[in-house]
Amino acid sequence: MSAPATLARLSIFPLPGALLFPGMHLPLHIFEPRYRAMVSDAMARDRRIGMIQPMQQAGGDTLYDIGCVGKIAEVEALDDGRYNLVLEGIALFRVVRELDVTTPFRQIEAELLPLVADDSLSLGRRSSLEIESRRFAEAHGYSVDWEAVGRLDDESLVNGIAQIAPFDAAAKQALLEAPDIETRAELIIQLMQFFGRHDGDERVTLQ
Repeated sequence: MSAPATLARLSIFPLPGALLFPGMHLPLHIFEPRYRAMVSDAMARDRRIGMIQPMQQAGGDTLYDIGCVGKIAEVEALDDGRYNLVLEGIALFRVVRELDVTTPFRQIEAELLPLVADDSLSLGRRSSLEIESRRFAEAHGYSVDWEAVGRLDDESLVNGIAQIAPFDAAAKQALLEAPDIETRAELIIQLMQFFGRHDGDERVTLQ
């Protein structure tokens, strides 16, 4: 018998192109009044914010189904009311429904998705990912500390690449929704090999 779903009420920050992956960190500068209110509310409660992408082709109000819960790991409150934050990704979530609220920021009921047990890469997949990442970095002129990369555990390596790689929003959303890191790593390799192109804004897009 499957365990009941864990539901949570989350304040959300729908920001195109800014994805957070479990175990990763995302720096944010918060300046809009509604999101300053969201941060104040989160600090008074559980320090959690749901990062999720809006579907830009749907006008920006419709959300993707999957996002990531971020816990405020660092916060700097500036004199003018703005914030500098660092969010730490703690779990993926699926949107159940959007709530009717009086707050200036949006809130949802979300299902927190369980972590995958023993989420690791096969040796062949790890090697392929590192090789393709080197090729991609060299082709785009990125400077990478490969010794440090080699010391990363599988989850940090895969999620780190997925978060910082210059893929477009749809591609990064597909990476976020991958069911495990083996699948996510394979998708990263495919994106780098077959769908990447160097364009004017240095982003990789899906054709």
